[in-house]
Amino acid sequence: MGGEFWHDAGCAFHPVSAPDYLPVKQLRQMQLHRLQAMVTRAYDNVPLYRDRMKERGVKPEDIQSLEDIAKLPFTVKTDLRDTYPFGLFASPMNEVVRLHASSGTTGKPIVVAYTKEDLDVWANAMVRCFAACGLDRGDIIQNAYGYGLFTGGLGAHYGAEALGATVIPISGGNTDRQLMIMKDFGVTAICCTPSYFIHIIDHAQKVGVDMKALPLRVGVFGAEPWTEEMRKRVQEETRIEAYDIYGLSEIVGPGVGNECWAHGGLHIFEDHFYPEVVDLNTLEPVPDGEEGELVFTTLSKKAMPMIRYRTRDITSMIAEPCKCGRTIRRISRISRRSDDMFIIRGVNVYPSQIETGLLSVEGTLPHYLIILTGDMGLADIEVQVEVTPEIFSDKIGAMEQLQKKISQAIERIINIRVKVRLVEPNTIQRSEGKAKRVIDKRNK
Repeated sequence: MGGEFWHDAGCAFHPVSAPDYLPVKQLRQMQLHRLQAMVTRAYDNVPLYRDRMKERGVKPEDIQSLEDIAKLPFTVKTDLRDTYPFGLFASPMNEVVRLHASSGTTGKPIVVAYTKEDLDVWANAMVRCFAACGLDRGDIIQNAYGYGLFTGGLGAHYGAEALGATVIPISGGNTDRQLMIMKDFGVTAICCTPSYFIHIIDHAQKVGVDMKALPLRVGVFGAEPWTEEMRKRVQEETRIEAYDIYGLSEIVGPGVGNECWAHGGLHIFEDHFYPEVVDLNTLEPVPDGEEGELVFTTLSKKAMPMIRYRTRDITSMIAEPCKCGRTIRRISRISRRSDDMFIIRGVNVYPSQIETGLLSVEGTLPHYLIILTGDMGLADIEVQVEVTPEIFSDKIGAMEQLQKKISQAIERIINIRVKVRLVEPNTIQRSEGKAKRVIDKRNK
């Protein structure tokens, strides 16, 4: 085996991708063995898990099948804040080789820890992500995710190196330099948030760089929800193939799941991250194909095991086998989170629904802002949308017609009428990281 690469339906993959193709029975046996060991480790070393399992009358030896995972308690984000900074660690600090943290914009940051073995698992998962995107040795990967406490930059970096690709650790920002490096270094793949790549495309047009003339062929986009309409816009304007990558710091960082060439959902690397989809209200498992909240249990993380972590991401499990031949399960594309939802006149609305509507109308740009005003019980919504320079400089009648089309397109999806305001290009602030789509000015 050594350093060889095999090819699957025209898509290269690294030897560590082999778990993606395990017979299902063998995979389930591996998952159960790892689950039992992880639950024992959490029970023995993390007071929060031990106390909650005792409350439920559950001991590690009660986990005799994968179905027994339902006996275990859920974990939520506030648990990480309540035990800040190190209260959920299952390893002593002399075994912890790295710490990451969230930005902490809503209070104390979320702190996550890794042993050397955890970092190896993370790199393994990221190799499998890149391989699923058709990347291989010889590819030049421009990593424009942020480095530092955010998990995106270093997660993608070490995975790309483990793949054997050439990594450019450029981080986010300085878009002129991003384009210069892309051209001069012959970059074949880029990793960043989809909203930042849209900004790169816009800037390239402004400075006269033809993105379609570059050797860039793959984009690995994540860290924020994005829609199929956004993918179409990106691919039409650059000729790259855009892949969705999924992850969250609480579980490992980027690399929990990824699309393959079939683009039929995200494969979850479930030999390390066991997925469940549960009903938003009852928290009971839902059938394959039915939407619910995604829940993860880490199966091999030593420093900070997570038991049934509620992600707040809305998705469904896909039962059908994938065309690529991978046996690991898939989830449908995540375009929204339960905590992103806001209620307008009694209707549940997600930002992704508004994006789908406005991007279906020709002449709009994928830069928008949702502004909520009024009282919480009776809020008003305004959607600011950038339009192309040609449209903005056109006659007032044409602008009014476009405004009406966008409003109708959004109304068809969310069933309520919203106020739409067209703004000129480059009016809405760009983000080098996760895009801020909603400004909430409601009276609390």
